[in-house]
Amino acid sequence: MNIQNKTILITGGASGIGLEAAKQFSEAGAKVIITGRNKAKLDEVSKHYPAITAIQSDAANETDAEALFKKITELGGIDILYHNAGVGVPPINLGIPNKKHLEGAAYEMEVNYLGVIRLNNLFMDMLKNRPEAAIIHTTSILSIIPSAIEATYSSSKVALAFYTVSLRKHLQILKSKVKVFELLPPLVDTDMVADRDDKKISPQELVKGLIKGVKKGAPIIRIGDSNAVYHINRLFPRLAYRLVNKKKVEKLLLS
Repeated sequence: MNIQNKTILITGGASGIGLEAAKQFSEAGAKVIITGRNKAKLDEVSKHYPAITAIQSDAANETDAEALFKKITELGGIDILYHNAGVGVPPINLGIPNKKHLEGAAYEMEVNYLGVIRLNNLFMDMLKNRPEAAIIHTTSILSIIPSAIEATYSSSKVALAFYTVSLRKHLQILKSKVKVFELLPPLVDTDMVADRDDKKISPQELVKGLIKGVKKGAPIIRIGDSNAVYHINRLFPRLAYRLVNKKKVEKLLLS
């Protein structure tokens, strides 16, 4: 897929992976629009990168989504919708009744899964009317192997992964030109996981792999350890589970 001169909307683009994606897609010749909840961070991006358009919008809020669609339409529309926004709640012991378990699960599902569907529904006709268009879903290495201490986060990413496969097939049957990409990152070195000592890759490396995959037209883009875990899981699922989880559950339950 050609990226140059395309307009891309990146959710959660004010920091971390999203900001790095905004920079790299811009360098590749795309016109970039980002969204985020934090106005101060968005203002900082606008200050340092004036070529990037920043719009405040919450990926979990229906009213914000509709307002975002209206604003994007006024700006001339987009060719690529990149769902980068995602949330994860702190690990919790599922064996002990706790209201926070349900609240966290609902929050993760609202942003990581339902928010994606909401924006896709709003932007689908716009994308279908473009000569070449794409949707990028960010799932996770945990959509292949669940993290026992991030059970609901893993579940939200599995839901998105299954939806991605179905959406791609439906568009193919409809003979739509809209491509559907699935990005499966491993653990990425961002503020969300700053306190973890697991192996991480940089946002720069992740986005470089994403852009390479999009240009090649690869529907599934596995970066770093997510590719290794995928292949190990096909042959040795118990080993793959141990590699992802190690002794994290025991540490959580006994802490």
